[in-house]
Amino acid sequence: MEGVRILNDLVLNEVIATLPHPVFFTFVFTMTKNTHIEHPEDSILTGDLSVLDAFLLPLLLSLKIDGAPAIVWGRNPATGCQFVGTKSVFNKKKIIICETLSDIEKHYAHKPALEKILMWCMGYLPITKNIYQGDFIGFGGAKNYRPNTLTYKFQETVDAKIIIAPHTKYFAVNDLRDAIAMPLTEKLESVDNFDVRKFSPSVKFVQPRAYIRSEYGAPLGEGVDSFNDLQVLVDHAKKLAEDVDFVDERTAKKIKVNINALIREGKEVDGDVFEWAGLCSASLIELWHTVNEIKLAALQSCKDEADFETCVMGDPQPIQGEGYVMVSRFGYYKLVNRRAFSYANFNNDKFAAFARAA
Repeated sequence: MEGVRILNDLVLNEVIATLPHPVFFTFVFTMTKNTHIEHPEDSILTGDLSVLDAFLLPLLLSLKIDGAPAIVWGRNPATGCQFVGTKSVFNKKKIIICETLSDIEKHYAHKPALEKILMWCMGYLPITKNIYQGDFIGFGGAKNYRPNTLTYKFQETVDAKIIIAPHTKYFAVNDLRDAIAMPLTEKLESVDNFDVRKFSPSVKFVQPRAYIRSEYGAPLGEGVDSFNDLQVLVDHAKKLAEDVDFVDERTAKKIKVNINALIREGKEVDGDVFEWAGLCSASLIELWHTVNEIKLAALQSCKDEADFETCVMGDPQPIQGEGYVMVSRFGYYKLVNRRAFSYANFNNDKFAAFARAA
């Protein structure tokens, strides 16, 4: 696969030893650094039914945080220096890595809001030998934050300087362009930098535990590592798939664009309409709906221990959150109620263009 890099044995063994399922999660190292997180129902359009098995096998679950922009930081393997940046640090050609304040001014002076964020990240993120990525939530000093479509309401005023939701750890031997991504499983703490006047950490890392509730009515906090109770639904989906005509990647992309448009407009995804338009058979859309129902059932079993409330845009009523990210041996999948969240996200003018591209 293009862009895939295999780490040397020493680094590989060191990384595997830190994982909750060491042998099982060696699959992570065959993934590219910018793996697209797919909706389970969208992933089956070409006939790849891996997600159905993914629901039933051991996996990792994390709360999906709706922050912006994405921040990448750590030690640059090419220079040994600390750096901050956006996902542009991984560009193959126009690489933008900031190791000094002057670098930030040089590359982002034309974007003052982003320039300020990166300046503060450089000043307050702890020095580390690793490479991390997270979503920027905001600057400290408030209780409520809306970095994107969702509003996060903390119980107390955040006294840290910046708020970051880290989610990915990268490993690179010689160059950031060769970095390999894997889900972040350890908790980050701001210990290198702190405000001595207030004795408060410089960074609030938002990493709430997420887990699969073992069964309905089970004690909160008690979790399992797979959606075993979805076995019947998964078997039904596999049976349906036997009579489905799948499409190629190019056609699948067109189908996704149309599905996103329908969700954005609050309309139904009708298989007969897709068949009439010559995009695919109605049976493929029926399977899409079935996998979507499996995803929604899985969402009902997902719980987390977030210390904040989540609200959609101007609605004061808290929701469970944007959703969760499911990491399996087959890849990353996002468990999101598209009708409840994506509709709002698509209609958030500031981020509509990015959402449609996703």
